[in-house]
Amino acid sequence: MTFWLTAMLVWVAAGARVGRVLVKPATTARVAIVVAVAAVALGATVAVPEIALAIDNLRPHGLRSGLLSDGVVVSAWLAFATATSVVAAAAWPVVSRRNLRQIAMVIYAAGKTTVAIALSWSYMFGWFLVALGAIFIVVTGLRNLDWTTLGRGIAVYTGGTALVGGLAVLQVRRALADEPRAPAGQPTWGWPAWEIAALLVAFGAVWIVVELWVRARVLLSRTRSLHRLMVGRFPEVVAHDQTGTSTQLRASDQVAQIMDALYLQSGGGVELAAAGPPPAAIPERAGRVARWARNPLGDTVIDARWIAPPEGVSPRGWVQAIARAYESTAGAHSEQAVSR
Repeated sequence: MTFWLTAMLVWVAAGARVGRVLVKPATTARVAIVVAVAAVALGATVAVPEIALAIDNLRPHGLRSGLLSDGVVVSAWLAFATATSVVAAAAWPVVSRRNLRQIAMVIYAAGKTTVAIALSWSYMFGWFLVALGAIFIVVTGLRNLDWTTLGRGIAVYTGGTALVGGLAVLQVRRALADEPRAPAGQPTWGWPAWEIAALLVAFGAVWIVVELWVRARVLLSRTRSLHRLMVGRFPEVVAHDQTGTSTQLRASDQVAQIMDALYLQSGGGVELAAAGPPPAAIPERAGRVARWARNPLGDTVIDARWIAPPEGVSPRGWVQAIARAYESTAGAHSEQAVSR
């Protein structure tokens, strides 16, 4: 069951990468990621024992167990190493963006040649080249790690590639020791590790899409109450022709609408002496803005200087800080309303 689930998840990741290429410019690197994840999906699919057995029995009298299915698997992982090497090559400063397409064509041609040699001569040779490609990819990935959305995706993808490289080395060792393969219809050697590697690669490839979607959903949830309040007072900040937008765009629109409504409520940029300069402490500043947003006719006085995002804080982060303060003051406001 896990074989089918792994193959399905990797194919879903490949489909997500295809969708990203369709909505964004189809650069050489983006197309290479699609090829890489699709190759992993093919390898994970052929690793399903029932599919491997069916492939080996394509001829009327069948073939020796693993003769064809193992070749498809090693070819798939060679395609993965080749396509990912295109992406890795683009990350090196010595590679010119202008000539990247030509360099990619050379790498793809070398990959096709290695697949042909592996299928016609030795699968062990193919696994050896997969290990070499994995080393290049891992070294490049480690050079580009950082704590950003892209960096976290690279880390997951690089971790999966490192596992692929280790498994390829073990495949070479098994071939040199002439160890037998699994019987027909049975899982091949190291199948749990291969599944983990495939899932890590697939998840790393779609990490950016998943993380941005999750962050957008969290932002929509955190700012929902504040957005409802401000848009209720100033409905003109909402463009009524917005239909069918993505979650990320809706989150960005919600942030912009809250900022616009706060600005309109402050008087459109009028500075008030009673407001005073805003403090440097973000929680204190956000708390005061939240109290004023809830009750603009109360004792709290705010002007446009308070509404502008503090230095070093993005509009998204600032709106989230205000929304958190708004939610934390909800209980106190309710108690005051009851006491009155």
